[in-house]
This record gives sequence, structure tokens and C-alpha cells, in this order.
Amino acid sequence: MVHQYQLNGYNIVLDTCSGSIHVVDEVAYDIIAMFPEKTADEIVAEMLEKYRNREDVTEEEIRECIADVAALRDQGKLYTPDTFSEIAGTFKQRSGDVVKALCLHVAHTCNLNCAYCFASQGRFHGERAIMSYEVGKQALDFLVEHSGARRNLEVDFFGGEPLMNFDVVKKLTAYARSIEKEKNKNFRFTLTTNGMLIDDEVIDFCNREMSNVVLSLDGRKETHDRLRVDYAGNGSYDRIVPKFRKLVAKRGDRSYYMRGTFTHANPDFTKDLFHMADLGFTELSMEPVVCAPDDPAALTPEDIEIVKEQYEILAKEMLRRQKEGHPLTFYHYMLDLTGGPCIYKRISGCGSGTEYMAVTPWGDLYPCHQFVGEEQYKLGDVWQGVTNTALREEFRKCNAYARPECADCWAKLYCSGGCAANAYHASGSIRGIYEPGCELFRKRIECAIMMKAAEAEDPELRKYAKTRPAQYLGCGAADDEDCEACGEC
Repeated sequence: MVHQYQLNGYNIVLDTCSGSIHVVDEVAYDIIAMFPEKTADEIVAEMLEKYRNREDVTEEEIRECIADVAALRDQGKLYTPDTFSEIAGTFKQRSGDVVKALCLHVAHTCNLNCAYCFASQGRFHGERAIMSYEVGKQALDFLVEHSGARRNLEVDFFGGEPLMNFDVVKKLTAYARSIEKEKNKNFRFTLTTNGMLIDDEVIDFCNREMSNVVLSLDGRKETHDRLRVDYAGNGSYDRIVPKFRKLVAKRGDRSYYMRGTFTHANPDFTKDLFHMADLGFTELSMEPVVCAPDDPAALTPEDIEIVKEQYEILAKEMLRRQKEGHPLTFYHYMLDLTGGPCIYKRISGCGSGTEYMAVTPWGDLYPCHQFVGEEQYKLGDVWQGVTNTALREEFRKCNAYARPECADCWAKLYCSGGCAANAYHASGSIRGIYEPGCELFRKRIECAIMMKAAEAEDPELRKYAKTRPAQYLGCGAADDEDCEACGEC
């Protein structure tokens, strides 16, 4: 499958199954589009007619280009057949029941009252609760016990607001560190916070122990304070931004993300992203709101078109800033075309419900944080492990080839079939699709590939290209030693 598009002056051709990307002139772009269906003589005739006013487009050059396209086809770089469909369902079987990552819901409560919160202000459709140290310790023991030979393990401290249970976060981190050597494991922790409870102790702890910190900020003060308010209705912007700036300033080159949400009120979200950049934050993420279609915050079809335009604006502005020596990272534009995710990861996706699970404050296991509170999606608990094996098998079947709607989508090996939770909430099935999300994802990938094309062409862009510290393989392996040796690389 071949996908062609034009963006920012580049003619881009993507060969889906080989992953090859070609940046070509307009003549080659047209020939590639015609090549599968027309003979060489037909292509020559059409091209000479289309470019009859161009002296530089001759029959000889057209035939040379046709030969080049044929050579790329023969080399497996164009029109590559899809050989993955028959084996897609086997990838998750290879890892067995190995668990790689947990999302610990240490607090089902929050000190903010954000109107768009998918987790019902941190309660996840249930009662307010915090995780005890004993439950958290058992969760870590469960992860170690079920991680097989895998050395690197991921643990996210999540809520609600996890800093409302900071003492347990500290104790669990200390416990994990105390068993790393004995168990031959390496824990990589992430903490997601709204910033209200950040102080010097939190900053020092996060910058010492957290591999990543996710900081919730929706952008400009008026945007942020519209929905991210406390229970008295007061906005939180002025209270959290100074704390975020202090944390990031002391963090050095360690990973963090400013993570915002855009809604119907601000589909022109780039204004909010650039506001964050102007505050000095360079690691940015901005996600579309997840809510019911009739929610006032929900994106409309008209909003979707605006957002797609905004993605192009963002990509072009990021290139401009990068060329000036002030590069930004946008989470959805992070794309490694040479050492990125292996075919296992590109087909299988995030591993929710199999390799990755969420843990409630009382120790129940769910496929991911977005399923918590949906009782039919309870997998088991951290004492007995996964007891709902039929549900786990259902998630094991989720991949880029499990959804009929994905069959003809050129982006399926970039999204791995999409988010099971979004599919469930949109269609009632984890193997459905969320079409607006698909639209936005395809546009983001087009923009990300265009930026890589620009970097390949311009040495100044390559000079200032941002690379993330402690980069690891797309499957989560930190190095070749930690690779699962699936045999597909």
C-alpha cells in the first residue's frame, strides 16, 4: 500500500509495509501514482500531455523515472505486499503472560474539579479512595513476579492526583529500589500531576527518582482556567505555573512533558502550545478531549478540520524554531525512521490488558487507566493475578489487523490499530474504531514525516534536531540485551 501527499512544499510517498519514505519531484510523484495501473507508454503519453509546457520534462527523462520506480518496487521499497496479516495474531502470544508495566492509581481523588475529566474528578465512577502501601507493595511484587526475564519495568504513579498520597509514592519507590539488585530489575517511574501540591520536597524527589514527569497544563491562562478549577471554582494557572517552571529548571536533561487537553473551546490549540513554549517549556503534548459527543467540551466535525490545520501550523512553526536553534518536542511528532519500533510493536500496540495494566487503590487489575470503573473489564487483582483470562485473550487479539476498518488504512502500522479504550467508548467494542481520532492521527503522522523530510534536506535543521535522553527501543527494550528476540527485527 502506497500513500502519497503534499505538505509544506514536499511531495511525499510512503510505502506502508516496508516503511520506506520517498521525497520526490512532482514528475516522479505523478508517475508513482499511475505506475500500478498503467503501462509505460500510457504513463509517458499522460505525462507529456500534462507537462507539455515544460521543456525539462522529456520522454527520455520520463522513461528513466519509470525505470527508477520499477527498481524501487523490485527492491521492496514501493508497492510492497502486506505479509503481516496472517501472523499479526501471533505476536502477543510470543510474550506469554509477561507483564511489563503498571499504572498505579495511588489516589482516586483530586484537589481539582476539571469539568472534562474522563475519570470523574479522579473517582473513576466510584468512591474516593487512596492506595495503601500494602496494596502498592503487592502490586510491585505482582509486576516482578510476572515480568519473566524482562529487566526494565515501567510504573506510572497516577490518579486522580497522586501527590495527595505522596507518602505512599515515596515508600513504594523506596521499596522498588530496595529489590532491584536482588530481582535483577530496573524500575522506571513516571508521575503525572496537576501541580497543586508541588513543593521543594516533591521537586527533589521527582528529579531524583522519576524517569519522566507529566505536568498538566492546558496553555494560556484563560484556556487553562476555563476548566481546570478547584472546588471553589477558582482557576489553578497562577498557582501551578511557577511550580512547574521551578521543577523543570532543576530537572536538567531528564524527561518531562507539559501535557494539555484541547476542547471545543480552543481547537486553535497551537496558541496554547506556543504559550507553553514561551514560558520556557520545550517538551510538549496536547491531546484532544475524551468525552461524550453531547458534552459541551466535545470536538465537532468543524473543530476536527480546524485541528488538522493546526497540526500543519505546528509542524511548520516547529521547523522554524528548530532552524533558529530553539527546538521543541511535540509528543505526537516524535518519529524515529531508522531505529524506531520493531514490527512487533508496530502491529501489537501498547499492550493494554496483556503487557500493561492499571491497578486500583484496592488492588483490582484493569486493562488500562481508561477502563478503570468499567466492572466488565476487571481482569483480576494483584494477589490472585489475572483471573479473567477470557478478557485478557480478547485484548491479546487487538492489533492493527483486528479491525476491518483498518484494512485499507495507510497509517495502521503507525497507530497499531488505535486505542482500545477510545474504540470501546466510541463503538462499544475494543475492536471498533474512533473515526475522529483516526483522522487526527493520520494528519499528525503526515506532519511528523514531513518534518523528517525537512531535516533530511536541511543541515541546519539536523544540527538542532532534538533527541531524547535515555532513548530506548520502540518495544521498551533499553538495549539489545533486553530485546525479547521476537525474530522480526
